Amino acid sequence: MREICLDTETTGFEPSEGHRIVEIGALELDNHVPTGRTYHQYINPERSMPTEAFQVHGLGDDFLRDKPVFARIGQEFLDFIGPDAKLVIHNAAFDMKFLNAELGWAGLPSIANDRAVDTLTMARRKFPGSPATLDALCRRFGIDNSHRTLHGALLDSEILAEVYLELLGGRQPVFGLAPVQKAAKAAVVTEDNWRPRPRPVPLPSRLTEAEKAAHEALIARLGDGAIWKR
Repeated sequence: MREICLDTETTGFEPSEGHRIVEIGALELDNHVPTGRTYHQYINPERSMPTEAFQVHGLGDDFLRDKPVFARIGQEFLDFIGPDAKLVIHNAAFDMKFLNAELGWAGLPSIANDRAVDTLTMARRKFPGSPATLDALCRRFGIDNSHRTLHGALLDSEILAEVYLELLGGRQPVFGLAPVQKAAKAAVVTEDNWRPRPRPVPLPSRLTEAEKAAHEALIARLGDGAIWKR
């Protein structure tokens, strides 16, 4: 079974108000196992970047100016996701409305909404009343996201893949364990009664010293009002 964990970054909240996609990141799973195949593309939105959006993902006008417009990469993106793979997305309605808006403007076929698997909905059903942001789920499952200082589509899709597998029940969601004897009583661990546990040792950061320095320089340029200085 082929699935695509997917994330986008945008200039705002509504394509109907002229907002556009500026980054797409996607990661392929085969039977819930990452294959190593990814798709990543920065996109020129053909409009200026609002300050509020820049503070979320750090993608500014100067950086995006020489990137391709969506119409140039839309078919390449469709070729990567294929015609029938499920699209695993956190808050799927947001990304799907932007993707289909961009595809429509480019004269390309839209993506059926029933292809989307919304991990936000999965998390709210599994943990009702608890925070269900990607960061909150990383804390719940012991997934190291310390390198996620700014939103980035490919990095978020990689983190999303880990969260999705945990929401399914762990790295091997359909793996059944044989009955074990303990205290003269047999107990069977099944998909229904299995419970996730935090990682005993956090995963090492994948952020290099150069990337840390670049991020600190970026934050310094944002001024004292930046949310990372609060």
